Amino acid sequence: MRHVSVKACAKINLGLLITGRRADGYHTLETVFAPIDWYDTLEFTPAEGISMSCSNLDLPSDDSNLCVRAAKALREYAGIDAGVEISLVKRVPFGAGLGGGSSDAAATLRVLNGLWNIGAPSEDLHRLAVKLGADVPYFLEMKGLAYAAGIGEELEDLALSLPYHVVTVFPEVQVPTVWAYKNFRPQFERPVPDLKILTSRLCNDHDTSVLAVFENDFASVVFDHYPVVREAREGLTGSGALFASLSGSGSAVYGLFADAVLAQSAAEQLKTFGRVNLTPAGFRME
Repeated sequence: MRHVSVKACAKINLGLLITGRRADGYHTLETVFAPIDWYDTLEFTPAEGISMSCSNLDLPSDDSNLCVRAAKALREYAGIDAGVEISLVKRVPFGAGLGGGSSDAAATLRVLNGLWNIGAPSEDLHRLAVKLGADVPYFLEMKGLAYAAGIGEELEDLALSLPYHVVTVFPEVQVPTVWAYKNFRPQFERPVPDLKILTSRLCNDHDTSVLAVFENDFASVVFDHYPVVREAREGLTGSGALFASLSGSGSAVYGLFADAVLAQSAAEQLKTFGRVNLTPAGFRME
């Protein structure tokens, strides 16, 4: 019996600009995804049906879980009667804006496409991924920095890695994504900066002056409603981060550090806020 075990890494957002609202209610956005070395571990074992277990009992393991939904969607696409038992060791906090569930779902699609000998082409997997969630295609298709538009599913590989150490802090509160979208303050009429060019300047030229442009449109409302999230961001800045911001719709915040020793020191200090991850400069997903 063949077992497959994989890592599913999280992400942060370098800037997150909400640019409009579609007729179907979804919001359009522009952002740059960056992977971080905070990961879940998934093990896949062939079985009669589709089932799942999770190390975190607060996370549902039924049909509402993205991994189960991904497995069933792929099975339906292929028209087969295959099964799998999925075991998830959950380390990436959920309700944090780090995309952990989306990454787990992408890993499920990628692994089962091989384990079940389906051989679905990348464009078909992309369509399945979009139906599962806007962040899923990024984790399915990219390894490093990627520009995203639309609802997050229009991706462009920037062929770049972040040349800064990333300290990510989860302050042990969850921010519901639906709440964040209902309460953020729209700025649809403003000019949108070219995030691709600015990211290139940041990574290739180490031009840190561009960091001020990487705003997150959820930040002000999240910081106002969840003071501990704002305090964690201020803790990153006070610990020497060149830049600190909210990831996704929160609640995780991250800081960029040029110096590895300073980043390590900040990571230790900020454990008072909750769970902390330190990702080295240049990190890319496997």
